[in-house]
Amino acid sequence: MESKEFAKAEIFSFPTEVDYTQGGIVSRNVIKRPTGNVSLFAFDKGESLSEHTAPFDAMVQVVEGVAHVIINGQTHTVKAGECIIMPANITHAVAAPERFKMVLTMIKEQKV
Repeated sequence: MESKEFAKAEIFSFPTEVDYTQGGIVSRNVIKRPTGNVSLFAFDKGESLSEHTAPFDAMVQVVEGVAHVIINGQTHTVKAGECIIMPANITHAVAAPERFKMVLTMIKEQKV
């Protein structure tokens, strides 16, 4: 996976900022901070992120194509322009029934 953070105050369009790669997943950091991350992904058809948990809430926004987002064993079909929340500490996975691009926003709980 490729990873490169955007410069400050840069105008961009999510779908054009990451390209597909045959048989793989490409990622690019948009923002990476101690309080959370925003990353852009391009999945080739048939690729997936295996089931796992995270200690913070995350939101998947599909910007191109269709994704299967599996949360606690239930598959959700998410289309371009739609979002889904993946709650903290619940198993989830992402699969590509076709090529798709998504923005992943992770919000970490800030300890005070």
